[in-house]
Amino acid sequence: MARRDGIDLTLALSDKQAQKQLAVAQRRLLQLRLHLGGQIGGELGPPLCIVFEGWDASGKGGCIKRLVEPLDPRHVRVTQSPAPTHDEKRHHFLWRFWPKLPGWGGMAIFDRSWYGRVLVERVEGFATEEQWGRAYDEIVDFERTLCAEGMILVKFWLEISDEEQRLRFDRRNAHPLKRWKLTDEDERNRSKRHAYDLAIDDMLERCDHPTAPWVVVEAESKPFARVKVVDETCRAIELGMQKWGMEVPPPHDRPAVEAAVPADAVDGLGL
Repeated sequence: MARRDGIDLTLALSDKQAQKQLAVAQRRLLQLRLHLGGQIGGELGPPLCIVFEGWDASGKGGCIKRLVEPLDPRHVRVTQSPAPTHDEKRHHFLWRFWPKLPGWGGMAIFDRSWYGRVLVERVEGFATEEQWGRAYDEIVDFERTLCAEGMILVKFWLEISDEEQRLRFDRRNAHPLKRWKLTDEDERNRSKRHAYDLAIDDMLERCDHPTAPWVVVEAESKPFARVKVVDETCRAIELGMQKWGMEVPPPHDRPAVEAAVPADAVDGLGL
């Protein structure tokens, strides 16, 4: 079961360490993604869906950026989940997410997701207790249905301390090109941190299941979090390929490639 208590928020990587590890992980991600998309091998692989939840200013955007960075933008879709519209509220809360899900060979990243029902909608009173109370089982059934059809579903919770969140808010407010990220709602949410703590723990406990387990990311160090997210995504893809009978390609060996071609030609290969 995914839990936040006991995780080590002091885990960190220097920028130099992170750059080196991230380059390896992103290269592996690109290789696996090309196989899933049928660009290598010609066979469409399982759909890949990655869900990001976390505290405000926990670094979701930076992690998503590192995931899509090595990929062809035509082969991945990043979608946000703002408050539901008037028309969307006329349907079951999961209805609006179906059109955004990837099909076989596809990849989608959700910057917040259907878990809003048991987080912000619960805490802010946008859903009744009966509605958010039954949503846990509805979400698990929804995810099991997707995974039974082949989806590789990766769910990240990014955890930071209250003190670190305050520091990040202050840095955003002091930066003229990042100030727009900070809203009155962000500040108001901080006053309800205890209520969110309870909602998060319930979510991690009740919506963690073998087909789509939660991955709690120690996000106090942004470089560490970004490497872990890409590494865990690669691991999930490899397990999904094995489950659905696809051969998992061995990692490319960059030194061997470099030895096989003139040094000045390596960059031209896009390696």
